[in-house]
Amino acid sequence: MESGTEFYADEGLHIDPKWLIDPKLLFVGPRIGEGAHAKVYEGKYKNQNVAIKIVHKGDTPEEMVKREGRFLREVTMLSRLQHKNLVKFIGACLEPAMVVVTELLVGGSLRKYLVGLRPRNLEPCVAVGFALDIARAMECLHAHGIIHRDLKPENLLLTADQRTVKLVDLGLAREETLTEMMTAETGTYRWMAPELYSTVTLRHGEKKHYNHKVDVYSFAIVLWELLHNKMPFEGMSNLQAAYAAAFKNIRPSADDLPGELSEILTTCWKEEPNERPNFTQIVQMLLHYLSTLSPQASLAPHRTFSSENAILPPESPGTSSLMASRGDLGDTPKGKMEDKPRESNETRWRVEDANMKRTLPPDAQRLRLWPGVESRCP
Repeated sequence: MESGTEFYADEGLHIDPKWLIDPKLLFVGPRIGEGAHAKVYEGKYKNQNVAIKIVHKGDTPEEMVKREGRFLREVTMLSRLQHKNLVKFIGACLEPAMVVVTELLVGGSLRKYLVGLRPRNLEPCVAVGFALDIARAMECLHAHGIIHRDLKPENLLLTADQRTVKLVDLGLAREETLTEMMTAETGTYRWMAPELYSTVTLRHGEKKHYNHKVDVYSFAIVLWELLHNKMPFEGMSNLQAAYAAAFKNIRPSADDLPGELSEILTTCWKEEPNERPNFTQIVQMLLHYLSTLSPQASLAPHRTFSSENAILPPESPGTSSLMASRGDLGDTPKGKMEDKPRESNETRWRVEDANMKRTLPPDAQRLRLWPGVESRCP
């Protein structure tokens, strides 16, 4: 870990004071999502609308240590990153619970946006513009040596005007290492890179060698969804989709796409990870394709595209993960059973009220009134 995180394994859990928030100023409102390891609430901090992620501490000493480590890793990565396509990190606290606070995005998840549009498709300029947002966010992560490992529409949120996509949820993200093995079958089966999957049921926490190119494969599947507005590997279960991709080299069809888009897809989801492009190359390919579209070819809202993807210094609150929203019709997270998430792998959010009110109800509570909040967050 970076020394700047002020974390030492033998001295307990610490957060850089620069990122510590005052829980007395944090008001917890309606719950807007939940997962195996945490719940997410709408709230306010210093009169700013925020998303509040309250992490469960675990039931056993071993589980508590594991979750504290995961919490610290997420906070560390959030504090290092700042990018317009990553959700803005505001701060965190340890007491009375492990809490991560980010900006509140009210445009909903990309999954819900696409489902609401069906049976229509996005205009090509809009679809590729959203893909460019995602690629730039991933370029920033990879430039900092971070692998996301769970890129999918549920982990992509839209701004209030629904013109910009931001990447969220670094719960499964980790720093890339060339020597250490990393947890296998991490992520969601339908978007999982073939090298992550195994025909043999893996023991809990088993490790494998892989690299940041797993995110490039996942990006290709998301791009295919943006262009077709259909579920990838339609007609297959999650496990069937992962098996087909890993052992039969099956991919969604790109035959109906313009040649340049088809080439982007097919190179990004190549079976051999090292043959896939990096996100800097993907950004350039997408920009080139956008330049070929005539203004009349799309009814897209005005967007400004450039090749710049500045990685801003982390002097001000960094940016990234939290509140990965899920629409009711979103795909099922992976797990030992088809519709049951693997608790040890990720926190997945179920959006309960995408049209939540911006004004907190009278029963909104300060975080310090923990017994009241805890009753809603067992």
